[in-house]
Amino acid sequence: VSWPPSPSPRGGGGGMLSGCCLAAKGLRPDIRIFGAEPLGADDAARSLREGVLLEQTGPDTIADGLRTGLGSLTWPVIRDHVEDILTVSEEEIVQAMRLVYMRMKIVIEPSAAVGVAVALSDRFRSIEGIQRVGIVICGGNTDLDDLPWVKK
Repeated sequence: VSWPPSPSPRGGGGGMLSGCCLAAKGLRPDIRIFGAEPLGADDAARSLREGVLLEQTGPDTIADGLRTGLGSLTWPVIRDHVEDILTVSEEEIVQAMRLVYMRMKIVIEPSAAVGVAVALSDRFRSIEGIQRVGIVICGGNTDLDDLPWVKK
């Protein structure tokens, strides 16, 4: 399984993603792990690209569980085990939430939809050698009255 853990797996400070890295690599060292982040809160993607831990600056995203910065304890694990961290737009996050609801009849929070949005993205789908994908979907912090596609 090639795996783009949702930034739910990046969670507030990277604990879920780093934990997924350690578990997955411990079971299968050759597994490919990808992270996912909203464009408006992309400190982990920028950090991985630069090779140093960068601060979260002015996060602006519907994915409120991903607005905090990467932690200093989780960063080395992510740096050493994540192949890439892909980013998605707010529109892609909402489309992923809606798709999961329409197809699976499950309401997921925006942070959980980020991994789904990445897996559906052209950028991810163009990565060579990926045959099977697993996505961690967690979290239930969604107010049904605030679903982005519900008219008020």
